[in-house]
Amino acid sequence: MKSLTRTLLAGIPILLATGIIAQDVQAGAAQAGDAPKAPDYGMENAWLAKPSTVDKPVDVFYVYPTIYADIEPENMDISDPALRANAAGLLKAQASVYSEHANLFAPFYRQQSGATQSMMAGNDGNDPFQDPRFQVGAQDVAAAFEYYLEHLNNNRPFLLAGHSQGSMALIQLMRERFDDEELQKRLIAAYLIGYSVPSKELSTYPWMKPAKGETDNDVIISYNTEGPGAGASPVLYPGKVVVINPLNWETDATVAGPEHNLGARFFNDATGELIEEIPQFTGAYIDQNKSVLVVTDMKTPTSDRIDLVNLGRWSHGVFHRFDYAFFFNNLAENVRKRINSYIDKQQR
Repeated sequence: MKSLTRTLLAGIPILLATGIIAQDVQAGAAQAGDAPKAPDYGMENAWLAKPSTVDKPVDVFYVYPTIYADIEPENMDISDPALRANAAGLLKAQASVYSEHANLFAPFYRQQSGATQSMMAGNDGNDPFQDPRFQVGAQDVAAAFEYYLEHLNNNRPFLLAGHSQGSMALIQLMRERFDDEELQKRLIAAYLIGYSVPSKELSTYPWMKPAKGETDNDVIISYNTEGPGAGASPVLYPGKVVVINPLNWETDATVAGPEHNLGARFFNDATGELIEEIPQFTGAYIDQNKSVLVVTDMKTPTSDRIDLVNLGRWSHGVFHRFDYAFFFNNLAENVRKRINSYIDKQQR
């Protein structure tokens, strides 16, 4: 069963289990003692990306989404060669949005398996952050970040970036760690894409400030992508959540047409192979009732390896898998602008 799951995961262009979230936290939840051995972030093999030469003035700390889908163990073994290779594919498919402009640091972590996660709308009312299986990976990310700050960062400004379960881990990190004003001063922006940050939580964590435009700093950027009339999504919480349109960097319902789209890039996430780049791929607007990013006027990819209809476990029209791909070039350009804005402010 394990080999079959791995084959399916590695062999499809877009991730099988990207970012699905935790089911009933009482049902068979693993304890930390049942998980694979914890990473030692003082060792090179605990890092998916760690530059040998630091040649940029800012860093990015990136956390990959769900790539592991076996039933047992319930958390990813970071020593597994196939899983390490799958994670490396995401350095192209997602992290390259950031790495052109920032030194890339990315830890391996014992993420929760997609096999233990739920596809129920809004996670069926459960709090996935309370699942001990999620906490195994989230605590790894926290430990990696502390090692990064102490040994690798050298007081440079930085971005946080993730997708789905990776964004979940960063949300927890920001809740628990970023009341530190010194960290806030060095945070260029946090790209918490493909997961929900409920607006009602912002008063509890006032340092988690939503972006209001394309160049503000010490802010969070978040959105979840859907088509018109999409089905239920487990990553979209009921009520208001933080959302911004990556085509026009507005937070209202203003429609951005395809002419605002600098280009989509579709990758084989498991290998990092670029399949197709499509200029002006789609427009988008924010549905203010659902706090979701809705795509419009979507082009049809030339490659039959890009399937926008059969979304696997995801409901019809829930384009969670493509949160980065649809807006890839806009995200990369925005990273450049936010970094430049931060540096300009520091030099005044």
